[in-house]
Amino acid sequence: MSAPDTSPLLVVENVTKRFPGVTALNKVRLSLSKGEVLALIGENGAGKSTLMKILAGVQLPDEGSIHVGGRKVRLDSVHAAQASGIALIHQELNLSGNLSVAANIFLGREPLRCGLIDGKKIRDDAQLLLARLGLDVSPDAIVDTLSIGQQQLVEIARALSVNAQVLIMDEPTSSLSQYETERMMEVVKDLRGRGVSVIYISHRLGEIKELADRVTVFRDGENAGDLMGDEINHGRMVQLMVGRDISQFYVRTPHDAGDIALEVKDLRTPANPGCCLNFAVRSREIVGIAGLVGAGRTELFEVLFGVEPAVSGTVSVDGRKISLRSPLDAIQSGIALVPEDRKQQGIILEMTVRTNIGLAGLRQYQKKAGFLNAAQEAKDAAFMIERLGIKTPNEHQLAQYLSGGNQQKVVLGKWLAITPKVLLLDEPTRGIDVGAKQEIYALMDELAKKGVAILFVSSEMEEILGMSDRTLVMHEGQITGELLRDELSEEAIMQRATGNSAVAAG
Repeated sequence: MSAPDTSPLLVVENVTKRFPGVTALNKVRLSLSKGEVLALIGENGAGKSTLMKILAGVQLPDEGSIHVGGRKVRLDSVHAAQASGIALIHQELNLSGNLSVAANIFLGREPLRCGLIDGKKIRDDAQLLLARLGLDVSPDAIVDTLSIGQQQLVEIARALSVNAQVLIMDEPTSSLSQYETERMMEVVKDLRGRGVSVIYISHRLGEIKELADRVTVFRDGENAGDLMGDEINHGRMVQLMVGRDISQFYVRTPHDAGDIALEVKDLRTPANPGCCLNFAVRSREIVGIAGLVGAGRTELFEVLFGVEPAVSGTVSVDGRKISLRSPLDAIQSGIALVPEDRKQQGIILEMTVRTNIGLAGLRQYQKKAGFLNAAQEAKDAAFMIERLGIKTPNEHQLAQYLSGGNQQKVVLGKWLAITPKVLLLDEPTRGIDVGAKQEIYALMDELAKKGVAILFVSSEMEEILGMSDRTLVMHEGQITGELLRDELSEEAIMQRATGNSAVAAG
């Protein structure tokens, strides 16, 4: 790895940003050299996203200054940021799925010839950018036909097409498979070698350790420290992020399993109708579901929560067969789901914290005349805010202004308010910081102790190993193995997750 140019390309000095009731950034500093990968880490709500929006021209700082190439700049629009050589690749991709790859790369900046869009130049230039990134797709391919990893590379190609000197990557691997993650990391290393500077934001500390030349840590909207070289290790990063040493990261207390709470017999899902699923989860038990992207885990949860109808088979709760024609049937049977995509399916961003927490219990808050028992809703919301440690100015704060970790706690609070028997957690800690992760692990342990049966999907191997009493492994829609806690290992899971029939049969 060649040493990056140490002359500062980007300098952020004493930037402060305030929102009603909160100071998101307080005199933060950051510097970036040419050809350097700078990792920016911190808990949700630490101010990372706010600073990135400022650098991308989406928001203006209240105080402080930004210099690019030694020149003070005012980044008052996305165009101004791009003109200064800064491009932001959002965690939620911003592509037009019905357009071609080439059209997306040059959207809004199409070259003209004789007053008309020069389609040939767009395709030729797009092909050069795709080749530079090692993306073997046609410039004419429709974006919706590409994998998430390929779409990420199209976003990078678009950034490079505006000659970006500074590329901001916000959680670029959060939705990628292992192979796509490795490919993305190779792309970042190649960009560094070509002199492009990268600000890399991720909660995956293993990636940070492998990629980063330097790490800047934010905590509570302020600089918490910087790490270089051998200092970039898991322990030091966690300590700076949370301000304390997390000695026991995964919180799992052994509990004697109770009676069967959820039983699935001969279940066939619409996504994988040829596969027959059989398993059970007991009260006071945490069962993990491991598998690669596309294994059918989320599709299973959609059937168990009544989002999609089963092709055949039965689902029982507490020994009683239930009919799952809608999520309401699942809720009334004691099943709750925390979905993978909390912003689209788990929370209503435009509603308050209190309203979101009360959504699942609307029927129990209903008075005889049909009106809402607002006092009881407020009481339950206040209890959940305190119990889950939701960081919010008050119960009337809009959910969209909370950090990802606190939004996830609101989703959990919504279900805990109605005391479910079976809790389905689909990627419960995706995109949240290590401190919030530990709090959710502790909550899972507490709920299991109180008798809740927990079934959770996770793509993080450490999470499966750390929290599962048992693990079901899925491959292409079927369960290829069941591992008890003393049998759990990364190798044992991956053998079954990749469809090793000999292992699965053994």
